[in-house]
Amino acid sequence: MNIITYPEKSTWADLLKRPTLQTESLRETVLEILNRIKFEGDKAVRDYEEKFDKVQLDSLQVSETEIAESDKKVSIELKAAITLAYKNIHTFHAAQVFQGKKITTLPGVTCWQKAVPIEKVGLYIPGGTAPLFSTVLMLATPAQIAGCKEIILCTPPNKEGKIHPAILYAAKLAGISRIFKAGGVQAIGAMAYGTESIPKVYKIFGPGNQYVTAAKQQVSLRDVAIDMPAGPSEVAVLADETANPTFVAADLLSQAEHGVDSQALLITTSETLLKATMQEVERQLDVLPRKEIASRSLAASKLILVKDMDEAVAMVNEYAPEHLIIETKDYLEVSERIVNAGSVFLGYYSPESAGDYASGTNHTLPTNGYAKAYSGVSLDSFIRKITFQEITPEGIAMIGPAIEVMAANEQLDGHKNAISVRLKKES
Repeated sequence: MNIITYPEKSTWADLLKRPTLQTESLRETVLEILNRIKFEGDKAVRDYEEKFDKVQLDSLQVSETEIAESDKKVSIELKAAITLAYKNIHTFHAAQVFQGKKITTLPGVTCWQKAVPIEKVGLYIPGGTAPLFSTVLMLATPAQIAGCKEIILCTPPNKEGKIHPAILYAAKLAGISRIFKAGGVQAIGAMAYGTESIPKVYKIFGPGNQYVTAAKQQVSLRDVAIDMPAGPSEVAVLADETANPTFVAADLLSQAEHGVDSQALLITTSETLLKATMQEVERQLDVLPRKEIASRSLAASKLILVKDMDEAVAMVNEYAPEHLIIETKDYLEVSERIVNAGSVFLGYYSPESAGDYASGTNHTLPTNGYAKAYSGVSLDSFIRKITFQEITPEGIAMIGPAIEVMAANEQLDGHKNAISVRLKKES
């Protein structure tokens, strides 16, 4: 990992950059794939599955038999863990159900909102180097609570054309039965445009690598809504001299093992902790099964020593991490000063892994600094709020004259007239 000590604020922008691919070459590749999916449908999806996932598929949809068989292929221990996580995620998201109220802004003028589910949603579950069955729970659970009528799931198959049984088991537990074998850009394109097998949806959810993120952004320009620009995973640990370097190192490595383009930062006021953490990272990395992936990620990760907690908090808010772990003696007070982060983990015993799996919060979060403007996935992500208003003759008399004045001053006489004809009728 790179060690940076007392960086000047003028260097922060460069210091806090995420690792990226060549944007232009990435964009061209993504557009080429999306265009083929748009015009060739299933054939193009199968071609790209053969090219990228090294598998020839006769059918894109997972059969009922495959889903049923997953139950036998998942251990009792894993089933219990998935069930516990599902219950906590369900409890947390069910508490977010919108309660609309009718508001009388003036006598005779009543306004309110009603929450309605997005009817058709598509969930993207990364496969790649690790099957993210936890993401199935994070997306399918709030979709079901919201009442979305059509929920489909796309995830890449292995070289035998199979989906990991834990993904299928989690989907079944969360009530998802329409599952398709498609990964990467081709999956995003299929859900955005629709193919012979994969239906078009109104909104796409789910994290992915930079190609998936670029594809989601591209299709969101005119074809479909997306949850957020969620790309490679990242964590920032904010720590002082009271933090346990063993814990801090484990937290950094838990993100580094996600993928070679992940990033982990330690921002600390303690040089002693920084050095101890560096040693712990090296020790723990040595025994990590995904050592090669984590090592490549750590090459773009940083240990940063700052002057004081004020500077540390300012740097965190500038970075706007997807995950933020605060391991300081006064972590609650420090957390009050955080304004840019996807999800925050407080204290020495709140690792980011808890939010990734089973505490109940959602792990689909904004990355790449988008936490400055986006929230993570929640129940609200799967609903729309429609506004209603009811105005009586008394109400139009109360607000009508003001509307006439405003419309006239904006030179919109048709707007003014829509009020005037009603006021004349009641006069």
